[in-house]
Amino acid sequence: MSEIATIKVTDPVIEVENLDFYYSGSKALHGINLGFPRKHVTALIGPSGCGKSTLLRCFNRMNDLIDNIDVQGHVLLNGNDIYTSSTDVIELRRRVGMVFQKSNPFPKSIYENVIFGLRIAGVKNKSVLDETVERSLKGAALWEEVKDRLNESALSLSGGQMQRLCIARAIAVNPEIILMDEPCSALDPKSTARVEELIGELRENYTIIIVTHNMQQAGRVSDYTAFLYEGFLVEFGLTEKMFMKPRKKQTEDYITGRFG
Repeated sequence: MSEIATIKVTDPVIEVENLDFYYSGSKALHGINLGFPRKHVTALIGPSGCGKSTLLRCFNRMNDLIDNIDVQGHVLLNGNDIYTSSTDVIELRRRVGMVFQKSNPFPKSIYENVIFGLRIAGVKNKSVLDETVERSLKGAALWEEVKDRLNESALSLSGGQMQRLCIARAIAVNPEIILMDEPCSALDPKSTARVEELIGELRENYTIIIVTHNMQQAGRVSDYTAFLYEGFLVEFGLTEKMFMKPRKKQTEDYITGRFG
């Protein structure tokens, strides 16, 4: 792989150092070095199978749930390596929340979906739970739509509402970072626009890392973009600059649709 085109980030919340990742001995990520700026949105782009989602899932150790994986290198969260044996993975996943490609509300009420993480943590104070539900649903721009139906099943919501409910569930436990793995790929254009608008609002309080296949979406929602190809980081920089004048021809070819 030729020299990587990248910029140095000041005050990164996550730093990836020489990260190699293997599935059953097959190398999926090759020597990734990357810093993610605090309270900004970073998009991970690249063709299918390039390692975007694998990299994303390294940040809250979701890949640990897969058999026969091996991680080499370091992932630092506020300077602390999350792959040490002393890491509390449950606490890590509270601090680094995740919203999946397909909305996955639990077959419970809207209210119980939002406070699921607090229930797991043993929180029983009703005023705290009520306050969290309202704060989180407002944060996910869903409160006005569901405030009179909190005891109804979450499965009665529309697809776009379900995805925003999953975002509310993620922010209910006060994470520092929200990971989003193609959060709009199953949504209609109107719901997609609402989630994109929400991402713009959430960047005020959270660091967001989003995997997307949609170049227009990456351009609309992100401050920074990382382009991956076949498990290598090719280019990383400010989204506007990368989309207007990429430093690598391979990046330009991908962004302009010549491949991918």
